[in-house]
Amino acid sequence: MHKTLRRAPVLLALSAALLTGALPAHAADQAGANWQSVLASPIRSDDDRKADAHRKSGEFLTFAEVKPGMKVLDVASGGGATAALLTAAVGTKGAVWAQNGKPNPKLEQRVGQATLPNLHAVVADYNDPVPKGTPPLDLITINMSYHDIVNTPTDRAAMNKHLYDALKPGGHLVIVDNAAKKGAGLTATKTLHRIDEDTLVDEVTKAGFKVDARSDYLRAPSDPREQPFFEMKGAPDDKFAVRFVKK
Repeated sequence: MHKTLRRAPVLLALSAALLTGALPAHAADQAGANWQSVLASPIRSDDDRKADAHRKSGEFLTFAEVKPGMKVLDVASGGGATAALLTAAVGTKGAVWAQNGKPNPKLEQRVGQATLPNLHAVVADYNDPVPKGTPPLDLITINMSYHDIVNTPTDRAAMNKHLYDALKPGGHLVIVDNAAKKGAGLTATKTLHRIDEDTLVDEVTKAGFKVDARSDYLRAPSDPREQPFFEMKGAPDDKFAVRFVKK
């Protein structure tokens, strides 16, 4: 009985989150704790695990609503830290495609060393980053890379439409990125490696997506958003997370 009473505030918080589309910080922490076996997966590297506290990987998985068996595309995957996390979370019955615009040796080494048949390194143009022959996808993620794509010649309207078409009805696109000052638009994508949340949302929703939820699990109100995130000398940097849905 006492255990049930202690759980009640968390259950109430999670219920409210379902209605409002946002997880309170303490509820997100509790939800993140449920991913410990995934975070400890041997397919992840020591560097991946060291970054978990800063990136709040458990909260990311909760916000993205990752489930075993999902088919997932990670766009601009880089060295594959997010892709490996997703692979551990979807399990052997799921699959993850890690896309980059050009070959990434670190990702290829990760895939080769881990011998993961359900993690696929893919090279594809950002104009159409969806690998040919993939089944309808449950989830697409772009983790702290949309602002980088802005700095390429990519037709983002075409890219976002391809992502929309690749998802199952009810499928999600989750984007996490470094926050610029409100109203900054695209002016800080190259100089500060930040992007205005409203501008990103406007671009993505033009492809047909609807905003399903936002989360503040990576928000840092103390960040003046005047420096590149990598020059903040350990100070918290402000990031936003938006979950879009294909209706």
